[in-house]
Amino acid sequence: MSFLTLTDVSKSFGDLQAVTGVNLSVEKGEFVSLLGPSGCGKTTTLQMIAGFVETTRGRITLDGRDITHMPPNKRGLGIVFQSYALFPHMSVEQNVSFGLEMRGVDKTERKDRIREALALVRLDAYAHRFPRELSGGQRQRVAIARAIVIAPPVLLLDEPMSNLDAKLREDMQFELRAIQRKIGTTTLMVTHDQSEALSISDRVVVMESGRITQVDTPYRAYERPENDFVSQFIGKANMLAGRIVAREGDTIHVDLGHDLAETGSTAQLPERGRAVGVGDAITLCIRPEKLKLCASGSGRLAGRVTSRFFLGSQWLYRLDSRAGEMLVCCQNEGKEPLAEGDQVGIDWHSDAIRFIHQEGARV
Repeated sequence: MSFLTLTDVSKSFGDLQAVTGVNLSVEKGEFVSLLGPSGCGKTTTLQMIAGFVETTRGRITLDGRDITHMPPNKRGLGIVFQSYALFPHMSVEQNVSFGLEMRGVDKTERKDRIREALALVRLDAYAHRFPRELSGGQRQRVAIARAIVIAPPVLLLDEPMSNLDAKLREDMQFELRAIQRKIGTTTLMVTHDQSEALSISDRVVVMESGRITQVDTPYRAYERPENDFVSQFIGKANMLAGRIVAREGDTIHVDLGHDLAETGSTAQLPERGRAVGVGDAITLCIRPEKLKLCASGSGRLAGRVTSRFFLGSQWLYRLDSRAGEMLVCCQNEGKEPLAEGDQVGIDWHSDAIRFIHQEGARV
């Protein structure tokens, strides 16, 4: 049995349907991220688990207990808010102690647990400082220590690193994952940052318009997205329209119809795509890093560089082609980059194509 289970959970605010029919099972010790754009329902889902928002329909169970209508203070969950929500008049030690005091933990045990929690987030030496004397990353770690010191069955994180600068945010991602692995607490995090979710989660739950679109490991969600929304929300993607001209088992041959150097491309059908057949209109999804640039006149497709972006370790090129605008990501090898206006060939391996769907219908 799953440790945390949401069964047909929905929430409406008047005529607004914020969350619709969410079904999710989280195993004990898992780190799961709810990922999606603003307004997709991920925060509302987290708040229903926390008990801050009442469900309109559905059931939430934790370790076999029905907590759907249980008040927040009875659920025993650890929560880290986007704003940290530290008490400014309390020291770090007092902030971390607060939850234990509310639970009636005796002073000796309280002291030991506070010391352990602060050591875990590497703030032992800051116990007597106040929040105003700490950096953003340190305040974030205090908030995490305050949440884990009560030994919650589930740790809920609501955009916990959105207020940090890019470098500190990256550092905190590794910190958070290391802490979670060490204590083994089941963790559910809300984020709209794809790289954050992909880098530290065991599984990602992609949400769109109040519904779950795909639940998968980070690798599979990126490499094998189940629809066009996932393919373009998680990372960048080139979508090429074509038509199936032949099929051999689970391998299809696609005519992209754009004056290719070759007649088309091949792709392996995913499990949900096996109903497609010869003559069907489809769309191929190819990630920018799976494309390669070659000499003009070679490759599968001709292109012209319209703009370029230096990303440090990589160059991202935007190209104009007969198949439409395309993005190509190339490693920075210390050579002179392509210039705007350069004519190039675009090529790819057939195994670079990971997702296929019929136009107008999901497969």
